[in-house]
Amino acid sequence: MFSTGQLIFALFFILAFTVVLIVTYRKDKTIHKKNYKGFGWVGLGFTVFVIILFLIKHMLNK
Repeated sequence: MFSTGQLIFALFFILAFTVVLIVTYRKDKTIHKKNYKGFGWVGLGFTVFVIILFLIKHMLNK
């Protein structure tokens, strides 16, 4: 399906992308704490809302 070169490229791309994301997040961590207070609650509420929607969908399909 994929050649060896393509698989190696994908592996290195994913590795490099992950490293860049981690470094960038650590660099901006203090700014995020200051500007995005309370985001954890919003994220938790959104996650609970999506779970409830999936449960309703599952119940209505029975």
